[in-house]
Amino acid sequence: MLHHLHRILPDPRNAVVIVGFAAAGTRSRDLVDGARTLKMFGEYVPVRAEVADVPHFSAHADAGQIIDWLRNGPAPHTTYLVHGEETASETLRDRIDDELGWTAVVPRSGEAVLVR
Repeated sequence: MLHHLHRILPDPRNAVVIVGFAAAGTRSRDLVDGARTLKMFGEYVPVRAEVADVPHFSAHADAGQIIDWLRNGPAPHTTYLVHGEETASETLRDRIDDELGWTAVVPRSGEAVLVR
C-alpha cells in the first residue's frame, strides 16, 4: 500500500479515500488530519492528491457489539484489550468490568503478559 501512496500522493489529479477508522499515529490519520507531507521510505512525500474521509464504512464492532459477543462466552480469568486507542480501550475495559463483572486489563505498550 505504501508504494501506491508514494506514487499517487504527489499528483493533484489523484484521490485517496480513507475508509473506516483511521487510528492516531497512522499515516491514514495524518492524511485525514490534513498532512501536507508524509514520510515514506526515508523521504518526505508531498500530499497534493485529494483526501476523502469515509469513516462510517468499518468492519470493526462497536463497544456494545463487543460486550454482546463476550456475554455469549464463558467468563475468562482475565480479558486483555490489546487493540485500539488507549482511551477507547480503557472505556471498554470499564464496561466489561461494570456489565460483565470480569477482570479486564489494558496492558501498557511493550508490557509482556504470560497467558497459560
